[in-house]
Amino acid sequence: MRLSIAITIFVLLTSAVLADEVASSGVKIAFTVQGSGSPVVLIHGFHGSAATNWTLPGVTAALAQSHKVIAMDCRGHGSSDKPQTEAEYGTAMVEDVVAILNRLDIRKAHIVGYSMGGMIALKMAVTHPERTQGLLLYGMGWLQDGSMLQGFWEHIPVRERLVGGSSGSACMKGMAQLAVSEAEVKTLKMPAAIIVGDRDPVDRMYVAPLTQIRPDWPVTKISGAGHLNCIMKLEFREAVVNSVAKFDSRAQR
Repeated sequence: MRLSIAITIFVLLTSAVLADEVASSGVKIAFTVQGSGSPVVLIHGFHGSAATNWTLPGVTAALAQSHKVIAMDCRGHGSSDKPQTEAEYGTAMVEDVVAILNRLDIRKAHIVGYSMGGMIALKMAVTHPERTQGLLLYGMGWLQDGSMLQGFWEHIPVRERLVGGSSGSACMKGMAQLAVSEAEVKTLKMPAAIIVGDRDPVDRMYVAPLTQIRPDWPVTKISGAGHLNCIMKLEFREAVVNSVAKFDSRAQR
């Protein structure tokens, strides 16, 4: 009987979700905290949210069984504030991650990013390596500084009504600020890995160039998955959990 009660209490405690927020340069950033253990920050993609990219596919719950999972709504998305100017996005979105870690008194965490979140995650690893325990890029690779892809994001023509108004437009154009150089990527020492769908054009555009300069970063390809539907596949959830577990093993050596 006592064992049954203890198990019930354990499940309730580990599955509890705490909703919180932090002011980052005057912008409210909403996030949730679930589970206990080594911390993992989940950063969603453009037009997504913590709920749609991580909670709904079951990634948050799966990781929370053995980790402290922080799932954030990036500025311009979800329950976070939505600034209207390009200058309020880009590298400011990296500093939002740092603000959350400071709020929770976390020295360093595994950083997991999908699509736009992957750009933020890699920029975070480059600018704040001391706060990045492990780096997992999903549906994203390397946005190279000075590349045509960086120029594309900087000058992308945007119809505001299709991207959530002026905040969506500002966010998209701000992505150019998240580019990093080859030298910066080569200096990274933390364990890193990449997950991408085998039908995702990101594989050719962003992942392939990254693997050329970081062949030591393993790539997991999800069969039959494109850029948008990959998150709903069981193999994706398992790949995230397994990658983070390997990061933990490296940290314990």
